[in-house]
Amino acid sequence: MSAQGVNKTRRRILVAATSVVGAVGAGYVAVPFIASMNPSAKARAAGAPVEANISQLEPGALLRVKWRGQPIWIVHRTAEMLNALPTRDSDLVDPSSQVLQQPSYCQNSTRSIKANYFVVIGICTHLGCSPTYRPEFAPEDLGDKWKGGWFCPCHGSKFDLAGRVFKGVPAPTNLVIPKHTYLNDTTLLIGEDGGRA
Repeated sequence: MSAQGVNKTRRRILVAATSVVGAVGAGYVAVPFIASMNPSAKARAAGAPVEANISQLEPGALLRVKWRGQPIWIVHRTAEMLNALPTRDSDLVDPSSQVLQQPSYCQNSTRSIKANYFVVIGICTHLGCSPTYRPEFAPEDLGDKWKGGWFCPCHGSKFDLAGRVFKGVPAPTNLVIPKHTYLNDTTLLIGEDGGRA
């Protein structure tokens, strides 16, 4: 067949149609591949901030929530608990929280935004056990000097009601305080602080 008998318009339409079908096919192949590079919904949720309702938290009580697979403790400290904090400073490794294990807005004597609410990650800084909340004063097993806090049953580490570690125990540092903020008087947001840090 000679070049004169070729329908150039038809050839252009076929080339264009083939190109479009090829581009759509490439898109169908590329989309799942690119989507597989994004984190899963479960992975995104694991790092997402968590809200905690503290409206029903009684004075002296502890609320447990989970954030990033870690236990978060929120304690509604009583006036008696707050008054006991400075009396233990000489027994603590880092009473002024000099080691940066808390956001700057919690680097104070109560290690908190609001003195009566304490937010902390419930994992011992020794080997990662979860200490037991012991708010009572002077229990038999912890002695007359005990004024509330946490006791780690794994290796005997002790922390006061501001999560500060006692001297002479295996845990080297205070409990870690996560980023957090108050959305209102009854709701805490754990994992975000609105850029306060």
